[in-house]
Amino acid sequence: MKKLVIFRSAGMSAESGLKTFRDNDGLWEKYRVEDETTPEAWQANPGLVLQFYNARRKQLLDAKPNPAHFLIKKLEEKFDVTVITQNIDDLHERAGSSNIVHLYGRVKKSKK
Repeated sequence: MKKLVIFRSAGMSAESGLKTFRDNDGLWEKYRVEDETTPEAWQANPGLVLQFYNARRKQLLDAKPNPAHFLIKKLEEKFDVTVITQNIDDLHERAGSSNIVHLYGRVKKSKK
């Protein structure tokens, strides 16, 4: 079976209603990355960091995979597909894709 690697970014999940970080009206226009998402931010104000990520998790609960997510899953019928994503959502998993590499982790999986 031929291999297919798909590298994707935030635009695909934006179609499912998830805010991107860098687009116009993106999250970084409202929040400062240094205050919300870094280890230093966690040390300075863990409550603020949790609030930021809890808002991302809540937004994800309402999002649903869009047709592009399902199209990528359908490609698995003819190819050995690997999806490499910068996104922290689980929309590919919910669409049924089986081989996903999350470069920046997943917002629903936290570590202490």
